[in-house]
Amino acid sequence: MELRIFVEPQQGASYEQQLAVAQAAERLGFGAFFRSDHYLRMGEGSPLPGPTDTWVTLGAIARETSTIRLGTLVCSVTFRLPGPLAVAVAQVDAMSGGRVELGLGAGWFDTEHVAYGIPFPTMGQRFGMLAEQLEIVSGMWATPDGGEYTFEGDHYGIVGSPALPRPAQDGGPPIIIGGYGATKTPALAARYASEFNVPFPPLEVYRDQVARVRAACEQAERDPDSLVYSAALVVCCGEDDEQVARRAAAIGRGVDELKEHGAAGSPAEVLDTIATFAEVGAERIYLQLLDLDDLDHLELLGTAVLPLLP
Repeated sequence: MELRIFVEPQQGASYEQQLAVAQAAERLGFGAFFRSDHYLRMGEGSPLPGPTDTWVTLGAIARETSTIRLGTLVCSVTFRLPGPLAVAVAQVDAMSGGRVELGLGAGWFDTEHVAYGIPFPTMGQRFGMLAEQLEIVSGMWATPDGGEYTFEGDHYGIVGSPALPRPAQDGGPPIIIGGYGATKTPALAARYASEFNVPFPPLEVYRDQVARVRAACEQAERDPDSLVYSAALVVCCGEDDEQVARRAAAIGRGVDELKEHGAAGSPAEVLDTIATFAEVGAERIYLQLLDLDDLDHLELLGTAVLPLLP
């Protein structure tokens, strides 16, 4: 089991706060630092200091870290054209020495699109865009030196691209696909993904979705074990009940609700939750850390949870 740290900077986090979490996560031995890709705060509260661009941020963090992997859960296809996305991710991959991963999804938060002037097509159109972006990005990264890449689809057309720059990782950064879709999402994961992720799932839903993806792999004549299966869980850990309650209050959540739907409580309780997901197929857990100023929380996870994982 691998533990990764996942943050939501649109809720109010500067670059400096994100860097501090990434560097602490690296020092403590977590497998990766991931961030969401949003431009607008969700829910009540101050929007300050405002959004930070995902790939600008990860490029900077790449130069301030040396071993931890970096990535997104997940980029929205509505935010970037596929060619420039392939360029940006490949560049940050090179800047990091080959430590980048790309989570890509159809997008869902219509309000942020209105707030920043970004077109928001229908769900069916966005899913078509997702399928084509996956084809284009992976195709560009697989284009050999001196070759050209061409693609013609319903949403995007590329003619004679040199498909540069090259990522540092052979074949390009791993691609993460996730979600709850019963048929199209598993099929896309089987075709394009290195990892399949389900965000904040009930245990039984997670089990069923992993089974769907494994079945889609078999149908596509791909080894289901060639994917990594992961889940994202909000985390709220404390050395005692008082500390857990304080941390829950700081993120506007209830302890009971967090224990039911996340990984919350003592280090032993957090480990138990992780173990239950491992039993139904999870190989990697993204711990969603919502209070980026509480580095003591991260320290506790790194010293009392991480070392006890098998």
